[in-house]
Order: sequence, then structure tokens, then C-alpha cells
Amino acid sequence: MGDNVLSAKQAAKYLGISYWLILELVKKKEIPHSKLGSKIIFRKDSLDNYLLENERKSIKKESS
Repeated sequence: MGDNVLSAKQAAKYLGISYWLILELVKKKEIPHSKLGSKIIFRKDSLDNYLLENERKSIKKESS
């Protein structure tokens, strides 16, 4: 895989969460990903944007 594309295990490590949690987020369609056949892949840029958006949401909730 390229430098910008991660497997599910690599993405979990990148985010600091368990492999099982990332699979659960995929199942619930809560995290950006792509499927290539049975393989699940993640772009680092998409994961970074996902984190940023969740941070913004948490700040808005705390401010309300």
C-alpha cells in the first residue's frame, strides 16, 4: 500500500484505538473507509479530517 493508504490494523494503530473498535466503526459507517473486495482500507487524509471534525463537534457540544 502507498504511504497515504492504511489497512484496518494500521489505521487502528494510527488512531490509537483497537482493531476491533475500528471494525465496529466501519460496520456502523461512522468512519471514512473504502472496500476493495474483502479488504478495508483507509486514507490518512480522510482519518485526519475525521478526527478534526469530531474535535469540532465536541467543542460545539461543550460550548452549548
